[in-house]
Amino acid sequence: MDKEAYELGALEAHALIESGRLSAEALARSCLERIETLEPTIGAFVYFDRDHFLNQAQRVDREGWAGPLKGVPIGIKDIFDTVDMPTEYGSPIYEDFQPRRDATVVAMIRRAGGVIAGKTTTTEFAGVAPTSTRNPRHIDHTPGGSSAGSAAAVAAGMVPLAIGTQTGGSIIRPAAYCGVVGFKPSFGSIDRTGVRPAVETLDTIGVFARSVADAAHLFAVLAGHPSKGSNEAAEPMAPRIGLCRTLQWSAASPIIQTTLLEAGERLGTAGAECRYFELPPAFQDLMEAQRVIMMHGSLLSTLSEYHHQPDALSPETMGFVQAGLEISPDDVRHAWVQIRQARNALAHAMENVDVLITPAVPDTAPLGLSSTGDAIFNKLWTALGVPAITLPAGNAPNGLPLSVQIIGKANFDNELLGHARFIETRL
Repeated sequence: MDKEAYELGALEAHALIESGRLSAEALARSCLERIETLEPTIGAFVYFDRDHFLNQAQRVDREGWAGPLKGVPIGIKDIFDTVDMPTEYGSPIYEDFQPRRDATVVAMIRRAGGVIAGKTTTTEFAGVAPTSTRNPRHIDHTPGGSSAGSAAAVAAGMVPLAIGTQTGGSIIRPAAYCGVVGFKPSFGSIDRTGVRPAVETLDTIGVFARSVADAAHLFAVLAGHPSKGSNEAAEPMAPRIGLCRTLQWSAASPIIQTTLLEAGERLGTAGAECRYFELPPAFQDLMEAQRVIMMHGSLLSTLSEYHHQPDALSPETMGFVQAGLEISPDDVRHAWVQIRQARNALAHAMENVDVLITPAVPDTAPLGLSSTGDAIFNKLWTALGVPAITLPAGNAPNGLPLSVQIIGKANFDNELLGHARFIETRL
């Protein structure tokens, strides 16, 4: 093996463990050493027990566990219930709270032979109040949110895979800031039982990985699909790509704009059919519709804490709750009408393209930890329920990662992942 075990991708590690050339314990110990070296600086985990981590890996070896994630360490965002680890939802209200069952996806990971490395940090109730987690690519910059710890843990080499959620931009944005692959599937693709809701009608479980193939593999496990495993390395076909600057193009910094346009040129040269794509008129007021759904849903999911322990809520969460109190049922109904119209319009507009390529973030990761960044290039796609994936696309002059976001058609997640693999190899 010409690299350290912690540097292995999930599929690489799984293949080596299956063949007997690597033990699950050896992989866990390599990741453990990486965690213990970097965690004091990065702060990706809110809960980590080294002995429990090693014991799980030793059981994989001793009991001959099988499954598509055999021996692979995975970070779990701390809004997923875990029966053997506290789940605090990023809130002091739930300090040391111990669920009595696993979230469904956690149970699926265990059943597939995965090793739960620990609980990764989340903003309060997967909202916007920042965590103390730092960006592994530059510790003075935010890793994004709300899935801050999951993105940082994968980017730092602590684990090859992690899971998170997206309600606005909580997978795509931190993945882009930290320079890893982040995949948000179509809404409802993965069961959310046992996951603390942020906005029930928008929340989507997604994954962080170091490659599209690894992300696709974990998605297949969580969605209950058969994974193609090593066959995923087959050369994908060149897609028809719509270069979509979006209605928020002016919010993108010059380097983000240049990254997107240069990516389009490179992909065209590589054989993809690349054309400019204009969003239909139904998108014109969609940001406001998304805001209405987001604020109303945030109020509903936090109503109990707001009534019983308002003093324990952060100012950011209180701001969401108070905004939600001002939204009427008619506002919500009108917003959903707009979103459904936009979904239909997008499906029709994408008949002649396979995917869209758009900015993932307005700029590289902001300096400081007082904000998780802006989800302006993610919110609409989440509201529409379509799959999205962010891919690293080099580095800015300041050394921070650059990226692009690829948008697929609703419920055509595997097709998006195949096209993303083509794009990944060209970027």
